[in-house]
Amino acid sequence: MSTATTILALDGVFDTGLAAFQDTLATARDLAPPALRESLNSSVSSIRRATRTAHGLAIPTVRADALPTPGFVFVPALGAKTEEGIADALAHPDVKRAVELLRTWQANGATIAAACTGTFVLAETGLLDKQEAATSWWLAPFFRARYPSVALDDSRALVGNDRVVTAGAVLAHFDLALWFVRQRSPELADTVARYLMLDPRSPQATYAIPDHLRHADHLVMLFEKWARENLNTGFSLEQAAAFVGTSERTLSRRINMVLGRSPLSYFQSLRVERAAYLLRTTKLGMDEIAARTGYDNAATLRTLLRRKTGRTASEIRRTNHLGVQD
Repeated sequence: MSTATTILALDGVFDTGLAAFQDTLATARDLAPPALRESLNSSVSSIRRATRTAHGLAIPTVRADALPTPGFVFVPALGAKTEEGIADALAHPDVKRAVELLRTWQANGATIAAACTGTFVLAETGLLDKQEAATSWWLAPFFRARYPSVALDDSRALVGNDRVVTAGAVLAHFDLALWFVRQRSPELADTVARYLMLDPRSPQATYAIPDHLRHADHLVMLFEKWARENLNTGFSLEQAAAFVGTSERTLSRRINMVLGRSPLSYFQSLRVERAAYLLRTTKLGMDEIAARTGYDNAATLRTLLRRKTGRTASEIRRTNHLGVQD
């Protein structure tokens, strides 16, 4: 096994994901002392000779199957962003060949890492089974359904295990690249983060929008309908189960299987989402917003907003609907 690093870019790779890892390592090399520079070199490999990004840009690559086992392999996101698109991409012969190659490399001692939808490729290998992993927060239900043996934690931006590392959505490519640099020099990683203006990333849960979670489970959709109609009245598992037409136990089990949380936890997330929306789009006072989202008082709501979003109510109010500070 060599100590080389390779980026395994499948045809249709997500442009930003590929560039984020490359640019972070290139910046680290430029800033690193001479003794560290070689360890920050990387090549881009691919399954086929002619490989293009999702935007159609040609990528200079080497054939992955011609490489000796690398020390570190990174799989950037696929260009696909929907469940249907990801499923189609994973069925492609290139992915099948990549899965076999990743298994072989890992068995020979390589560390395998992936970010965003690239984690689906890594999960296809079985190397994530019975291990914690991260992925894009909005695809968490789809990931859980497809890979039930993986202990998915979609609230975290990065999860590192024994020779397997996964990162969350899109900009988590930078987090993974900085993790790679940090293994060689924590000081250099901090310097690179400053040069690239990469602030410490909040947990993915800060960015997750419950309404945008991709799930097609009929029971879960019925529960979400009940929850949204009852945000201001309070949570009752008994009433929710009766509305859905199932037992409390079955409802709890299904919600946990699809969303990775309890019915109450998801209900609270919907309340916080609604409260944050009202803060950004209305001039309602905190007491009125608390009443509309089922909280007894503004103090309780303020505490939950800070805990769930990492921001105070005042900070949320100053943020427009695009998430940009006014």
